[in-house]
Amino acid sequence: MLRLSAIFISICMVLIAGSLGALLYFGLKVDPRTATIVALAALVAMAIYNMVDNRLRDRAVLGDQIADLSRGTADLSRQMAEMSRRIAAVESRVEQTVSRARGAVDPIAAEIGELGGLMRQLAETVAAHETMLGAPTGMPQPAASSPSSYYPAEEAAPSRPEPEPEQAPLALSETDAVSGASRFKGMSREQISAMIAQAADANRIDLYLQPVVTLPQRKVRFYEALSRLRTEDGEIVPAVDFVDIAESAGLMPKIDNMLVFRCVQVVRRLQLKSRDVGLFCNVNATTLTDGFYFKQFLEFMEANKALAGSLTFEFTQAAYRSFGPIEFESLAALADSGFRFSMDHVTDLRIEPKELADRSFRFVKVPASLLLNRVAAAQSDIHAEDLADLLARNGIDLIGERIESESTVVDLLDYDVRFGQGFLFSPPRPVRAEALQGAAPPPASPAGPAATRTLSEYLAASASSG
Repeated sequence: MLRLSAIFISICMVLIAGSLGALLYFGLKVDPRTATIVALAALVAMAIYNMVDNRLRDRAVLGDQIADLSRGTADLSRQMAEMSRRIAAVESRVEQTVSRARGAVDPIAAEIGELGGLMRQLAETVAAHETMLGAPTGMPQPAASSPSSYYPAEEAAPSRPEPEPEQAPLALSETDAVSGASRFKGMSREQISAMIAQAADANRIDLYLQPVVTLPQRKVRFYEALSRLRTEDGEIVPAVDFVDIAESAGLMPKIDNMLVFRCVQVVRRLQLKSRDVGLFCNVNATTLTDGFYFKQFLEFMEANKALAGSLTFEFTQAAYRSFGPIEFESLAALADSGFRFSMDHVTDLRIEPKELADRSFRFVKVPASLLLNRVAAAQSDIHAEDLADLLARNGIDLIGERIESESTVVDLLDYDVRFGQGFLFSPPRPVRAEALQGAAPPPASPAGPAATRTLSEYLAASASSG
């Protein structure tokens, strides 16, 4: 638009100058040269006037814009000052609110700590009274989602002799259960190996279950299957006391196959009540390298791959670090059937989550004492506070185990631990006999491993007998 007006003004100035020259030449009889000079001078004068007028007009417009910009800047400054004042007021209110919240929470935390101490004292008092009365010791089992058919009855089974009152069948604390004194004092390794082999042949390797609960709801989400050796005298021996000797004697593959068979039966019974409850089954590293037993193991698990979502095989951190090509090939074969793995007995936090996830590990169990030990955590590659988040980014859930006090639960919640396991929730309890009725494989033939029936045959036999 401005360009058209400028062209129109230029044309008008040319026409005016031309008209003036024509008037001088034709009307006043001025010679052509003088008329032309006068016309050009008039054109130049009009052009200069138009340019000066445009400059003055532009300067006035620019002055108005600068004045508007100054007013806008002043308004913006006033708004920024008002915003700063409001932010300062909000920060002051937030600080006051946080201080009031801390003042309200600190007494509650102190009360929770005192309540945890009272609960622990109450549990110790109840345990002492039960011991005096000759009743089996143990913490109360969880109330939520606990299939009662897997816990022991009030009376002992007829085929299982009642232990003496002073011989507690289970340790009174998680620490005792993991590192208790050996029950084989005064016996040579050959005698212990023979006793373990005899117990395995006589079907005296019992299955115990300990719940893994969600935190803080404490709803049972998994069970861990644990093995206990029952002597001829009815004494219960935890796995920690005989696994090393059984492993050196080559008995663990046979024991593992027996326990895996029972775990499958338990998973089937669990799925009849709730498909949201899974089972951890401990497997020894030697089972993965035993050609005869692992072949049976793999065939049996392939036949039961429908249970892969509810059955997780568990290995210790020390065993995983000692794995070679054969063990990893065995893990891959199980993973191809859909089964997933868990790592327990973690002694340090030097963990590679990406590597574990690539090998189908979906759970890592870390003792609560290790997670909350700031000195040990500072010497690790991963800060304990970041462990749960780091594992979760790789599809692995963190489980805090060996939990024995309420204060430990409160501390673990600050570390975003979603699952917990320990004597605080329930000790390991034996599976009832009716839950495994017809599920126990017969003892191996004296002829040697070649005469041992396969797990699939055990399953067919138990199904036909049921």
